[in-house]
Amino acid sequence: MNTIITLGRQLGSNGKIIGKELAEKLGYKFYDKEIIGRIAKENGLSEAVFSEMDEKPTTSLLYSLVMGVQSTKGLYYQYNDFLNGDNLFRLQVDLIRKIAKEGPCVIVGRCADYILRDEPGLISLFLYADTESRVKTLMERDGTSEKEARGAVSKADKRRSNYYNFYTNRTWGNVNNYNLCIDTASLPKDECVKFLLSYIKEKEKTFID
Repeated sequence: MNTIITLGRQLGSNGKIIGKELAEKLGYKFYDKEIIGRIAKENGLSEAVFSEMDEKPTTSLLYSLVMGVQSTKGLYYQYNDFLNGDNLFRLQVDLIRKIAKEGPCVIVGRCADYILRDEPGLISLFLYADTESRVKTLMERDGTSEKEARGAVSKADKRRSNYYNFYTNRTWGNVNNYNLCIDTASLPKDECVKFLLSYIKEKEKTFID
């Protein structure tokens, strides 16, 4: 049985950095934007096009197919012979499930906690922080102004929550959706990683092959 760690995160919570460090220390594969690149490569399509639609919900006839998760690629492409958010999400569903079978991994965002909710080796995490800490992180990391950082935080929260809520019928960031939620501003980054490593190792002891 593979351990699959899914990581939801707020922008500015250092979620991606922490997730990558967890993967490195555990020796697990790490997936974030890599998912987009792999989808593009496996389907002979442009990664730039997929990236533009990444984590953006769209309303279409394909939504019912996405939620049914029983259709084949040929079936959902015959409804609309163009790329949109629903097509991308359906491709992500297929790939995320495939990745989960390939070996232990850390997957950032993309509703992976919901897609893999029936996997026995799933550990779902959500990383968050207070707004001021997130704004400060973006200003230091990206060299943006305070106004730009606040705008980015607000926009990312709206986009990610809309995307997650649309495709899962759950509420993004709701503690009931995850095994563990952690305020990354409450501890130094290295301590957050140590804490999560300890939690993951203890959680793995409860898994039954």
